[in-house]
Amino acid sequence: MPPADSGIAVRLAERFDAPLSLAARVLMAVLFLLAGLSNAGDVRGFAETLAADGVPIVLGGLVFWFLILSGLFLILGVLTRPTALAMAGFSLLSGLLAYSDLAQPTDMVMLLKNIALTGGYLMLALHGPGRWSIDAWRTKFDT
Repeated sequence: MPPADSGIAVRLAERFDAPLSLAARVLMAVLFLLAGLSNAGDVRGFAETLAADGVPIVLGGLVFWFLILSGLFLILGVLTRPTALAMAGFSLLSGLLAYSDLAQPTDMVMLLKNIALTGGYLMLALHGPGRWSIDAWRTKFDT
């Protein structure tokens, strides 16, 4: 018996790999990029908000730049695998720090959202950026 993912599903996946990989990268990056950009006018206030969740205030600026740069890297497909791994770690850690009161339904949902994001970033780290990325373009010239 052939595997369940044979035939038309495989052909569709191969045909649409590049655009769907790009779409996935953009959709996963938007959260980080917009979170960073929304705090561009008040990075200190952002750092103070993070401090309330247990993050040392000195890391606030680094988190701000991480959000923006990781989002841009993912959209462009630059250093995609290490960026996705860093985003996975960030998503899991920030979820555990910010949403630790599991008796609160909102915290539980938000923590599960962060866990799901972590899974998505790990899948991206495994799959790679796809053909429509700077990583793929650079690979053509490395060989």
